[in-house]
Amino acid sequence: MTIQPVDVARDEDIEGYLLGSSVSIMREYITSAGRGPRLHRHPYAETFVIHRGRALFTVGDEQVIGAGGQILVVPALVDHRFEVLDGGTYEATHVHANDRFVTEWLE
Repeated sequence: MTIQPVDVARDEDIEGYLLGSSVSIMREYITSAGRGPRLHRHPYAETFVIHRGRALFTVGDEQVIGAGGQILVVPALVDHRFEVLDGGTYEATHVHANDRFVTEWLE
């Protein structure tokens, strides 16, 4: 078996099945406050590994601020969204516990 590293852009999404992985990765790099995805959910858990910046996460009926150095896990089938706070850069890796992205947009 030969394992080869794959080059990935700062904000590139990678579906795991393309690499033989059981997880998919979204790399987020957002530089404008107020930006982020609209309300949605997945049939699997999503883990947010926040490298820098801050974002307001709405997860179900709760709101929480996630910041660089923190990890936030949203369980399967829970509605969620986030928006970048302050004017700083939000940089994170979002790990989808599925080999393909499956998203139900709710708004």
